[in-house]
Amino acid sequence: MTSDITLFVNPAAGRGRGAAAAQPAARALRAAGFSVRTVLGENAAEALRRAREAVAGGTGALIAVGGDGMVSLALQAVAGTPVPLGVVAAGTGNDFARAAGLPVRDPAAAGRLIARSLKGDGGRPVDLGRAGGTYFATVLASGFDSRVNDRGNRLRFPTGRLRYDVALLAELAALRPIPYRIRLDDGPEQEIEATLVAVGNSSSYGGGMRICADARMDDGLFDITVVGPCSRSTLLKVFPRVYRGTHLGHPAVTVHRVAKVSLSAAGLTGWADGEPLGPLPLTAETVPEAVRLLGTAEKAA
Repeated sequence: MTSDITLFVNPAAGRGRGAAAAQPAARALRAAGFSVRTVLGENAAEALRRAREAVAGGTGALIAVGGDGMVSLALQAVAGTPVPLGVVAAGTGNDFARAAGLPVRDPAAAGRLIARSLKGDGGRPVDLGRAGGTYFATVLASGFDSRVNDRGNRLRFPTGRLRYDVALLAELAALRPIPYRIRLDDGPEQEIEATLVAVGNSSSYGGGMRICADARMDDGLFDITVVGPCSRSTLLKVFPRVYRGTHLGHPAVTVHRVAKVSLSAAGLTGWADGEPLGPLPLTAETVPEAVRLLGTAEKAA
């Protein structure tokens, strides 16, 4: 194991928390005897190029400092390689870190945990999803939820999370069932109507919404949560239950566990790890043990 490791930093994550988190994480790693260099992620394409160069150059680990978007970018560099991934969660949602049982907004603790893992087990294999050539770690959203993302990202005012509240209200006003064509594994293509279809490699998105509450990152399967056609009042009633994962018992909700899913619907964009994947149709497949994750609990959700 080389003692040279790379911090992959988004200075803008969590309204500046990414830059602030890098220093205590780096101090903890250096105190454990590691040599730390930093790659900044201000521009996604340039940052990914530099991260891939670090991986190809034999860095001992790539440590993503930021939120789920930064983790997603890091995954594109390390997935399928022997270089392990560490996460110093300093973003807004941090769904991946929470699902994996990693420290959130405690960069010194995250750095110490990563150092112990590098010196010990070298990280634990976890699954990823892959769609359209892009790896994802949390949930692929399509439907009402992805339309909220689309609209929220188009808005210039208000700023921050309020944009998504406004977008949510606007999409609620326009709520209609969406005609999907869906294929689970290699089964027959089915035509369904749904409010949304969420493909979970892990359990949550959107800062703790446990839409695929029982999904695990170590079973080689997705949990597919299908929310069927429902009224605005039903959606508003069920929505708060998503944070506890108790929505899965609602009659409008069905769950499938599969290794591959193909989704097609007109006018929808797929989003994963908070980033746009592209328009449907999309096929997502599980990639078992695609990356070694440093500092995880024995079992990750």
